[in-house]
Amino acid sequence: MKIDSLSIYRYETKLKQPWITAYGADYTVEQILFCLRSDGMEGWGEASPLNHPTYSPEYSKDVFAVNAELFAPLIIGKDIESGEALQKIFSFVKGHYFAKSGFDLAWWDLASKKAGVPMWKFIGGTNRHPESGADFGFQKSIDELLEKIDRVKDIAPRIKLKYGPGWGIEVLREVRKAFPKLTFHIDCNSAYTLDDLPMFREIDELDLAMIEQPLANDDLIDHAELQKAIRTPICLDESLVTPEKARKAIRIGSCKYFNLKTGRLGGITPILKTCDLAREAGIGCWVGGMLETGIGRWARLAVASRPEVTYPSDIGAPRPSKLLRTPLEFVPGTMHYDLDETRPGSGADVDIDSVRDRVLDEFHMG
Repeated sequence: MKIDSLSIYRYETKLKQPWITAYGADYTVEQILFCLRSDGMEGWGEASPLNHPTYSPEYSKDVFAVNAELFAPLIIGKDIESGEALQKIFSFVKGHYFAKSGFDLAWWDLASKKAGVPMWKFIGGTNRHPESGADFGFQKSIDELLEKIDRVKDIAPRIKLKYGPGWGIEVLREVRKAFPKLTFHIDCNSAYTLDDLPMFREIDELDLAMIEQPLANDDLIDHAELQKAIRTPICLDESLVTPEKARKAIRIGSCKYFNLKTGRLGGITPILKTCDLAREAGIGCWVGGMLETGIGRWARLAVASRPEVTYPSDIGAPRPSKLLRTPLEFVPGTMHYDLDETRPGSGADVDIDSVRDRVLDEFHMG
C-alpha cells in the first residue's frame, strides 16, 4: 500500500467540565489527528496524550512535532504492506509510543478499507456489541458523585472511579454503602507506593473488580509485590507501554488485567501482540481511553471487539461532534454499541473542514 500523501492536525476539544484525576485537572484536550491517503482512499488515526506530560512523558505538541519532523518523511511515497513494517520504520526512535500510534491507527483504517472489510473484523474482532462502562473523575462532593452514579446504575455494566489523595477510601466506602451490588473499580493513576499497603488491604474489603495502576507509572516489580499481598486484582495502565512490558508483567505476576490503550501502547499493531500474550496467560483485558474524538473512539471500539476483551471498556458515551459524519451511538437503553458488519474501515467518516476553527496546527506532505 503506497502512501501517496498524509496530513497531521493538532486539534482542540473544550471539555464541558474539568476532568480531575490524581495527576491534575484537564480543561481542554489537544488531540493529534492523522490521515494517510492511497489510491484515492483515506485512513484516519488519532493520538491523544493530553496537553502536558502528566499522564505520560509525551504530550500533544511533542507528538505533533515527532511525526511531522521524523516519521512523515520516512513513510511518504513508501509501499507499506503491514502494521509491523510501519512500526519497524519507526523503531529507531526510543519510546514515543503515542507518537507512533497515530499513523499506525490510520494505516489499519486504510488497509481495512482497501480490503473491503470492517476494521474490527480485519483485526480479529469477534464481538460486534462491545460494552462501555461509566467512569467518574474527582467530584465537588460525595453527594454529587452518588447522584451521578445513580443516573447510570441501571444501564452501566460497571463503573470506574478516579481515586487518589483527598478523594480516596472514605469516598469509596460511601459509594459501596450506597450501591452494594454494583460492579466498581478504581483508577489510582500512579498516586501510591508500597507504603500504602494498609490502605490497599482496606480496599480488599470493598469487593472491587480491580485496582488500576496503583503504583508508579513505570513500575512492574512493586506491582507484583502488591498483587501478592492483596486479593483485589491489579490492572496495569501507565506501565503497559509495549508487548515486551506485558510479557515481563506476566512473568513476575504484576497484575491480573491489562488496560489496552491505543495511544499508550503505540497503536493497534502492538495491541494485537499484547492480546496474544494476554490470551495465553489468562490475563483479562479491556480498552481504556484518553478523551479522544470520535476517530479514536471508533478505533477503540474495534479493539474492544477482540475476544481477549472480557471486561467492559472505556469507550464512553457518544458526544455530538461535527468532526464525524457518522456519529457513535449507543444501542438505545444500553451502554453497548452495534458494530457494522459490512462497512469497510473503522467507521470514522471524517469532515475536518467543518471544524477548521478547532485546528491549532497542521502539517501536510505529498
